[in-house]
Formats: sequence, structure tokens, C-alpha cells
Amino acid sequence: MQEENPRGSAHGHRPTLPEHKPVTLRVNGTAHQLSLAPWTSLLDALRENLHLTGTKKGCDHGQCGACTVLVDGKRINSCLTLAIMQENTDITTVEGLATNGQLHPVQQGFIDHDAFQCGYCTPGQICSVVGLVNEGKAKSIDDIKDLMSGNICRCGAYVNILKVAQEALERAKTT
Repeated sequence: MQEENPRGSAHGHRPTLPEHKPVTLRVNGTAHQLSLAPWTSLLDALRENLHLTGTKKGCDHGQCGACTVLVDGKRINSCLTLAIMQENTDITTVEGLATNGQLHPVQQGFIDHDAFQCGYCTPGQICSVVGLVNEGKAKSIDDIKDLMSGNICRCGAYVNILKVAQEALERAKTT
């Protein structure tokens, strides 16, 4: 009896890869009909298929937070979820936070507090702060630090990012 070759049959034939699947993603308020390989991450669908490049590919392992987007208002690492798993959800990227040409208050806060240096992590940090407020779990500075710990800034702009997050939480308490 011949052993099965994990890369194909014993006769050298390669297994057939699954076909692309139709997927509808609702991103920044617009439904997009896509045809994606089943293993396409949400991050890759956003960047490569929808050309929304604000969401950054950092580590591609869920360890840096550069790819953070909002799904139904909550933070997720878009590199760790498959696009097909996000049908029937509302996906918001950093591009979708502004309204009628007006920056989201957290986006404006990053400018006002100089909460970025190189800017690579900034879109993920912004989405994370917005999600943090939406989730309603942060009650203190220590909560903010803990809940934002998955978003890495190599430039060390944490002090100013923390100011933006505190301001956003205070604003949420008054609305």
C-alpha cells in the first residue's frame, strides 16, 4: 500500500484548491461584492481588493495592532479573521470614521495631541481608541493602558495616545 503524499496523490497530482467564493462585505457603509479565496484575511481583502490602504499590515500575526478595524463597532485585528467570516457585519476602517469631510473627534485628537510620529500604527491606534470607547469597558487610565496594550507604537507616542483616549472617554461620558 502506498502512502498518501500530503502535497497531492501518490501519483504526483496536486489537489485542487477551492474556488473563489462570492463574498459581500459592508465596509464604511457600502456593500462590496467580491470574489475571494476562502483563506483571504479581512486585512488583505481591505487592502488588495478594496484598496483601503489605511489599515496597515504590520506583523500579520495579531501582535502589533496596526491592522485594527471596527466590526460592529468593536475592535478586531483584521489579519486574524477571514473575510468570509465578516459577511453581515458593519466593518469600519480608518477611512470610514470621518463624516462629511469632518474628521472623527479621535482622528482630530491625534492631530491636536501630536499622538503620532511615523504614523504607521496610527490608523490601528485610532480605530482601537474608537472601539475602546464603543465597548464601554475602560473606566480608568489603567483600563485604557490594558485595553490598548495590543496596539504597538515603535516610535513611543504612547503618552499622547493615552491623552487622546482619555479625552475620548470623557467626551463619551458627556454625550
